[in-house]
Amino acid sequence: MRALLVVNPAATTTSARTREVLTHALASDLKLEVAETRYRGHARDLARQATEGGETELVVALGGDGTVNEVVNGLLANGPDPESHPRLAVVPGGSTNVFARALGLPNDVVEATGALLDALRDGSERTIGLGLAAGTPGTEDEGVPERWFTFCAGFGFDAGVVGRVEQQRERGKRSTHALYMRQVVRQFLGEANRRQGVITLERPGGEDGAEGTAEIVENLALAIICNTAPWSYLGNRPIYPSPDASFDTALDLFALSKLSPSAVARYATQLLTSTPERGPHGKHALSLHDLTNFTLHSQVPLPFQMDGDHLGLRTSVTFTGVRRALRVIV
Repeated sequence: MRALLVVNPAATTTSARTREVLTHALASDLKLEVAETRYRGHARDLARQATEGGETELVVALGGDGTVNEVVNGLLANGPDPESHPRLAVVPGGSTNVFARALGLPNDVVEATGALLDALRDGSERTIGLGLAAGTPGTEDEGVPERWFTFCAGFGFDAGVVGRVEQQRERGKRSTHALYMRQVVRQFLGEANRRQGVITLERPGGEDGAEGTAEIVENLALAIICNTAPWSYLGNRPIYPSPDASFDTALDLFALSKLSPSAVARYATQLLTSTPERGPHGKHALSLHDLTNFTLHSQVPLPFQMDGDHLGLRTSVTFTGVRRALRVIV
């Protein structure tokens, strides 16, 4: 099988020696080309070139969730076509590796490489759904290009936390769970819209987006969009705001209408104790499952993130859940 290995040399949990060993292991079973990323967006460009070249059958992403996201956007640059596009494989090398773990892969680069080789020999793969976010027609963000995400997106509070973490990492801080928790506290203390939410959910009316009266929910304070469960991990503890989210369905939405200290304490506790059977719940929580199409508007520009990558401020984002978008080796 002709394969491209896209390597992020700055991946958090891999060394040059480890990457060399893994490359040799993969090359023993694959006709392997190796490319290291040199700039932000390079993994996307490499995957797109491999797809358009027509000869590559497999693209392997060695890195964290950001590298995986770029590779997926390169593979689907011209739209989803799982039958003809190269398959995707992932070797987790980041600090959290949500996508790889959600697929059931080991959170260790050596073990994950072994699992990948076994899956290739067995011909084991699945076709998964993905999320697509785009600028909303008729708004100031309508020109924002479409972008795919693999496991989550966030509008508001959680995206603000992601942005703060990225700023700290640019200053040389390591990406640790303690760093995330400190930024959560700082984001909450600086949150200007916690008493009165500024996000409005607009969903096409009728069942599964069919024609009818649009559903509108106003005054939401944060919104988390999930393409799978769990949403993230705190150490080895999975966090489930939307336990029913799945690669086999469209998108799930979890939102809160209040971010008072008492509400945050209650829902944070529920998140930390969430399970695949039960997520956060209460009068300030909104949970929707298997949404094919919806839009989030904000009265003020809010932080936006996808797959843990902060993408700046937005006032409106339209989401689409696309079933059976990409083949993945598992």
